[in-house]
Amino acid sequence: MEKAFKKILVIDDETDVTRAVRLTIQLQEPNWQVIEANDGERGLLLADTESPDLILLDLRMPELSGFEALEQIRLFSDVPVIILTVRDDELDKVRGLELGADDYIVKPFGHLELLARMRSIFRRVEGPSQKSERPFIQDGLQIDFNQHRVSVNGRVVKLTSTEYRLLELLARNAGRVVPAETLLSRIWGRYALDNNDYLKVYIHRLRLKLEADPTQPQYVQTIRGEGYLVGSW
Repeated sequence: MEKAFKKILVIDDETDVTRAVRLTIQLQEPNWQVIEANDGERGLLLADTESPDLILLDLRMPELSGFEALEQIRLFSDVPVIILTVRDDELDKVRGLELGADDYIVKPFGHLELLARMRSIFRRVEGPSQKSERPFIQDGLQIDFNQHRVSVNGRVVKLTSTEYRLLELLARNAGRVVPAETLLSRIWGRYALDNNDYLKVYIHRLRLKLEADPTQPQYVQTIRGEGYLVGSW
């Protein structure tokens, strides 16, 4: 069975990085197309006009930084984004996740690891093919599993692919506490088990989008010392 075509946009001011990523993808995933941009402005234009399936985005670029580019991309697209950081800086990682990134990888990175993370994102974005399913409904929260659409009291809530996957996993286990380790492994892969900041950032973002008062969550609850819960326990 032929692998699906994917379009990857790499935004990085270091041409050595974009070239290395392109060569790696050409060798490992010949059906994927790589588009390169060496500054944030060009990257924004291509993100809009080329409709990529995934973006690799360097955070530390001159003029328009990766943070600024990501913030603007999220105004018009929920395309998955993996941020590239020069060093293992917790503040950079958390800020990038808060702005809507789906994952991060630290330079210099192994290209096989990068490919594994990209494939992982595609698996969770596409998900298993499902026949028609009844929506999840709790009070004013409704999740249409068929359309990947979420609404609160009739208001459609726009979620990124990772936000939706997290909420979907919790909803499919409604009434049961899902441990943090399970969520990290299922959403980001086993390499993320020690990165609880991933989960805290995304739970916070879900609450900002879903809850009338994020400090008093009605839908996504924390069960201290155990994990997270959607529904009655």
